[in-house]
Amino acid sequence: MFDILQYLYDNYFVDDYYPDAESLARKLLAAGFEQTEIDRALEWLGGLEHLLPQDDAAELAHTGLRHYTEQELSRLAAEGRGFLTYLENAGLLSPYGREWVVERALALEDREVPADKIKWITLIALWRLGGPMEALWLEDLVRGEEDEGYTPTLH
Repeated sequence: MFDILQYLYDNYFVDDYYPDAESLARKLLAAGFEQTEIDRALEWLGGLEHLLPQDDAAELAHTGLRHYTEQELSRLAAEGRGFLTYLENAGLLSPYGREWVVERALALEDREVPADKIKWITLIALWRLGGPMEALWLEDLVRGEEDEGYTPTLH
């Protein structure tokens, strides 16, 4: 399923184009993805509809410390949690965005969600919260670590 999310980010999210679910499913099938994986990815993406732009989430803009539940500690890789804490402390990810990332990470079927997936979910959250240009620095970070042929964006 995560391959589909990366494919969608590369082909649709960056251009801020998001076709309806039926068209998207047909395009994904034509691209070679399996129907069950497509269904899971589309269901997961349904959570995007609940992510409000940053201005509407001001009530969660607090400076408190986030304590993870036992389930979150066991399912979210420590490096991924640390990455979220770093972004939040640097003012690059709001507490609202962090909570959305945690919720979407827990919605995955992975027994333990690795840091690279948490980074991709964060990239998708930042795209939804602020648009593609604000997330370019994170895309360079995420892709630079995993894609050998990726060329970073020149700013």
